[in-house]
Amino acid sequence: MAVKLDPRLLTIAEMVRKDGKICDVGTDHALLPCYLFEQGAGDVIASDVNEGPLKAAEATVRQYGAENCVSVMKSDGLRDVPPCDDVIVAGMGGELIARIVTECAFKNENTNFILQPMTKAEILRTELYANGFEITEERTAQSAGKIYTVMLVKFTGNKQEISDKFAFFGKNSDAAYVDHIKEKLRKMAKGNEKYNELL
Repeated sequence: MAVKLDPRLLTIAEMVRKDGKICDVGTDHALLPCYLFEQGAGDVIASDVNEGPLKAAEATVRQYGAENCVSVMKSDGLRDVPPCDDVIVAGMGGELIARIVTECAFKNENTNFILQPMTKAEILRTELYANGFEITEERTAQSAGKIYTVMLVKFTGNKQEISDKFAFFGKNSDAAYVDHIKEKLRKMAKGNEKYNELL
């Protein structure tokens, strides 16, 4: 029985290297780790801070027979997670993702971070660059009528200040995503004229 992912999780999975150690932070039901296992990944951690999702994750891992590849562990962000090659932090607000990534103790230039914010992508981009990270690629994912961006991020150690325009649009030039952000900025501009300058 193959794991079925929605387009959002599928886009994330496509950006993960399958030949190293992977961690899915805030894994929820561990569908993504089990899919990665089916795609040939050999060492995946499914982590979450809450007991409910951890129990659901354990059940999913058993359901797909992935016990030898996917390990479930409790951790607040990456605090208790051993060094990994690829780190997925998806389905959370941009501010929380920024905290988790910038606090990562094992980050280096070879670590890939695959990030998918549900909100505040502009804050996430700003915090990433301010803390020595760089976005190397962004892809759009559309799921259940909503539009998301998925970022591939690396640590460079080079701290930078980014423009407001880059904070909102990033490296995603996909027409659907650009239109989505422009609509968001139009709504924000009704309360603050400065956002008109970004359109």
